[in-house]
Amino acid sequence: MAITGVLRPGHAQIRVLDLEEGVKFYRDVLGLVDMGRDSQGRHYFKAWDERDHHSVLIRQADKAGIDLFGFKVDSEETLNKFEKDLQAYGVTTKRIPAGEMINTGERVQFTLNNGHTIELYADKKDVGNCQGYSHPKPWTPEAEHGIAPVRMDHALLAGGDLDQALDIFVNVLGFYLVEEVVAPDGMKVGIWLSCSNKVHDIAFLRHTEDAKLHHVSFYLDTWEKVLRAADIMSMNEVPVDIGPTRHGITRGATIYAWDRSGNRFETFAGGYISYPDHKTLTWPLEHLPEGLDYAQRKLHETFLTVFS
Repeated sequence: MAITGVLRPGHAQIRVLDLEEGVKFYRDVLGLVDMGRDSQGRHYFKAWDERDHHSVLIRQADKAGIDLFGFKVDSEETLNKFEKDLQAYGVTTKRIPAGEMINTGERVQFTLNNGHTIELYADKKDVGNCQGYSHPKPWTPEAEHGIAPVRMDHALLAGGDLDQALDIFVNVLGFYLVEEVVAPDGMKVGIWLSCSNKVHDIAFLRHTEDAKLHHVSFYLDTWEKVLRAADIMSMNEVPVDIGPTRHGITRGATIYAWDRSGNRFETFAGGYISYPDHKTLTWPLEHLPEGLDYAQRKLHETFLTVFS
């Protein structure tokens, strides 16, 4: 399918409690490529097979969590249109000048009622994946360094107003609802949204506190790479939350674990191809245990209680 409008997730800016410890973790354990630091003290990373300059930024703060989640759009014209459409919807937008984030053009930023800051941008420097654009090799040495995900894949964010987030992402930004968890009274508890043919590009959970991070997810090619990630986590004493297992929701193979600051991250493989004309898959709330952990059919307490 032709992907237009919002192309894909572009970057997550994550707060860590110790910047140098965070750099070592994201570079040496998770295996992201170190792209340097800016004058504000933010440290930049990319996955080895990503071509844009960065997909993860970390900064030191007194409290862990996520500052913002950004999406790349297909053109400046689309960026301008989304800015106008968001304003017409009633959302306050803010223009962030080009260069405020290294090698990144102007960004349009807005905040959802659930407290999460979302931003859109059209330009980020293409630095390639060290393989060139003519007869490239299938992988690089960086692909074997640490867990070495292929890309930053998605985020699961939590807050009170899930309905406004759904409305904006579907009716303003052009996403579609792939899967949902629904309570007996019909209230949506969780939603998985796509702007592509991935099973999800962003997801939201309804939660009593706003602006909470559940996890940022990193994509691996195979189930075997997920198992390798489990070994690397154990060798580096990374606390694991759930897995290795398989989700019923999205069908993805998964491990949830925590970085050194208590931010949950996911290593994810699989899923299925989705298209906008597919009907939404619904999980009644009583079936959330197998939606989360299909192997054990277990609702792990930490999944719904631990956020950053």
